[in-house]
Amino acid sequence: MIKKLFLLSLMCGAMLYADPLSGTALPNLSIKLMDGGHTSLDELLKEGPVLIDFWATWCAPCKKAMVFLDKYHQKYEDKGFKVVCISTDSPKSMSRVKSYIRSKKHKFIVGLDPNQQIAQKMNALLLPTSLIINQKREVVWIHQGYLPGDEIEIEKQIRLSLNLEAEKSE
Repeated sequence: MIKKLFLLSLMCGAMLYADPLSGTALPNLSIKLMDGGHTSLDELLKEGPVLIDFWATWCAPCKKAMVFLDKYHQKYEDKGFKVVCISTDSPKSMSRVKSYIRSKKHKFIVGLDPNQQIAQKMNALLLPTSLIINQKREVVWIHQGYLPGDEIEIEKQIRLSLNLEAEKSE
């Protein structure tokens, strides 16, 4: 119980620390992709908002959240929304990233950040950290950590970013 309270307070403190990034316009970051290519934040934002999630293969909560992130990527992709999951695994662990993603058959975009340079620029202090970024490159929502039930808030924020808040989610 004490351990859970400590972890919860740590997560809450990190979320408060991350809040100053909300509303901040990010630079047009270059992101290395799992398939060997590169993309940029501007390229990802051409059709609509993007949820960027920082994760690692050793992070159990990250893997649980990714199930829902994949679902939301597929559900809202036709509305211009994208999910980009960026691995912060070390350079030595990159082969695990590819095999994990392939084994789960995730459809979202997978980026690589082995030196955590992008994660640092986006203030991703804990894993997982999810950010929704609008087409002006502004961070409109940040969430750190994952507990069962968080997927409801994540989808709510996705829908808000797409101006779908008035419609019911399925």
